[in-house]
Amino acid sequence: QVQLVETGGGVVQAGGSLRLSCAAAGRTFSVYSMGWFRQAPGKEREFVSAISWVGGMTDYGDSVKGRFTISRDMAKSTVWLQMNSLKLEDAATYYCAARKFSALSRRWDGYDYWGQGTQVTVSS
Repeated sequence: QVQLVETGGGVVQAGGSLRLSCAAAGRTFSVYSMGWFRQAPGKEREFVSAISWVGGMTDYGDSVKGRFTISRDMAKSTVWLQMNSLKLEDAATYYCAARKFSALSRRWDGYDYWGQGTQVTVSS
């Protein structure tokens, strides 16, 4: 099993920045890529970004491209999501996920482990 713990959520004004962290523990050698998803009330879970542990290949959802940056530290088994120029529509619960394959995926059902989520609130 792999345990994922997200931190860094909070309240930020529109235009501001937040950095989310996801720390992985347990059988981390069994996962090869990580992803961030978000879900706002009444909406479907949305792909935000993904990164491979080896090589650091990245992918971004269209709504965050150019504003968010994903990064990872293999030694610390940690992934970060730097969110800049936040908009009201970025408000959601953000989930970290881990996948047993190195190929990146935008599908939520392509991930094997999930964190509990961290809330991001964007105020006007």
